[in-house]
Amino acid sequence: MEHKNLDRRKELIRLYKEMKIEAGVYQIRNIKNLKVFVACTTDLKTMNGLSMMLCAGVHKNKKLQEEWNKFGEEAFIFEVLEVLKEKEEGYFDKKIELKILEKKWLEKLQPFDKYGYN
Repeated sequence: MEHKNLDRRKELIRLYKEMKIEAGVYQIRNIKNLKVFVACTTDLKTMNGLSMMLCAGVHKNKKLQEEWNKFGEEAFIFEVLEVLKEKEEGYFDKKIELKILEKKWLEKLQPFDKYGYN
């Protein structure tokens, strides 16, 4: 039995290491007032952690946190806007490219003042 558990553990570790980590830009959209928060992350899977931060009341964006507290979790939708496409060849700085992608979406959506939380 112990041998099977060890094999299973090794298989899970191998699968985890092979899992592709995708960077990109996401938005948190308030469906009550249509305001959005746009940001980038080096791992889109961390969006789940943002929901937990907001539920705990510790998100760094004060306006977003206030409205999360006011409207509740059910008023917000988390959406991936664009996944960063990494270059296969040549120089590629993921953080710089991610910031460029985020800037593109900030310019497109204009989530400032009465339209958003940025």
